[in-house]
Amino acid sequence: MAWNQPGNNGQDRDPWGSSNNQGGNSGGNKGGRDKGPPDLDDIFRKLSKKLGGFGGGKNEGGQQTPGRGGRLLGIVAVVAVVIWAGSGFYTIKEAERGVVTRFGKFSHLVEPGLNWKPTFIDQVRAVNVEAVRELAASGTMLTSDENVVRVEMNVQYRVTNPERYLFAVTSADDSLRQATDSALRGVIGRSTMDRILTEGRTVVRSDTQRELEETIRPYDMGITLLDVNFQAARPPEEVKAAFDDAIAARENREQYVREAEAYANEVQPRANGQAQRILEEARAYKTRTVLEAQGEVARFAKILPEYKAAPEITRERLYIETMERVLSHTRKVLVNDKGNNLMVLPLDQLMRGQSGTSSTSQDSSSNLLRLPPASGGNERASSSSSYSPESIMDQRRVNAQRNDTQREGRN
Repeated sequence: MAWNQPGNNGQDRDPWGSSNNQGGNSGGNKGGRDKGPPDLDDIFRKLSKKLGGFGGGKNEGGQQTPGRGGRLLGIVAVVAVVIWAGSGFYTIKEAERGVVTRFGKFSHLVEPGLNWKPTFIDQVRAVNVEAVRELAASGTMLTSDENVVRVEMNVQYRVTNPERYLFAVTSADDSLRQATDSALRGVIGRSTMDRILTEGRTVVRSDTQRELEETIRPYDMGITLLDVNFQAARPPEEVKAAFDDAIAARENREQYVREAEAYANEVQPRANGQAQRILEEARAYKTRTVLEAQGEVARFAKILPEYKAAPEITRERLYIETMERVLSHTRKVLVNDKGNNLMVLPLDQLMRGQSGTSSTSQDSSSNLLRLPPASGGNERASSSSSYSPESIMDQRRVNAQRNDTQREGRN
């Protein structure tokens, strides 16, 4: 049943606690809905009394006692403090350094390990200072000879100052990427395409690293360059086939040049050695010939007085010595042919058995050599006698000794 049910039965259901006495209650509703609005002071007084029950009440002595609401607020406050304190613990890894900012401003750096910060007051950002980071730069660039080349480069760096890395510039990684692209384009723009594609790769790499270091040094971004790798350089796809042919031709030329140099290095020392050997042989021949000539001159100079003293004997002795030297290396027999000439028989062929008995006389007569005698009026052998070279030499020595004896007797 509603509290404002019409009729007399609903008069006792006034929510404001008023009664229907004729005497009336100044704080209630006189006569239900038709008696007027409720008293606002009475409403606020009752509401204050109800809220005061949560904060405690008064004891018999009139002292205030705590209620359930106070104890609950204390517990909530303690729990909030514990949660706030526990949320401030954090861990920094071994390879990292913590950068602490207090209300957005840099405060200090923290070392690896377990640390604590006041939550909502300090903020911590961990920065890895041992990892090697990589940055790739690539693009289509214009060379000094107005050619277009596609270049790719890789930059390796490490963070050495976390504070400068985070706060020196807006983004250190992006700034490094822009500086790398600028340095690379500058170096490529000063080089020719052939040099970039062939032997100039090392120069491009070193020049790019030097310019990149000079570019980022004024910004002090807290990073250190470790290496700059020149990965690839190639012409655009539209002209790649033509450039491949040109590179192949250049490599063939270099190969031929190296082969020619190797052949020259092999042949030239050998030719120099042969030339030196010929020169040495010529010098030795010259020295030997000069010495032999000088020896002959000295020998003839010693013989000249003897020749003047006895010309015939000296002539005979020279003839004998010459014939002895000449005939000492041959196997021939000298035979007197009833004249002033000597016949030479080829007994060396007869001794080897190359001719028979019947053919010996024919070969001997066909191979006869006519030699003049030592002196015009003296015959050295008879027609029926044959002598070996040793017997002839002995006879000539005897004649020479006899002539020497006669010359000494005349003197």
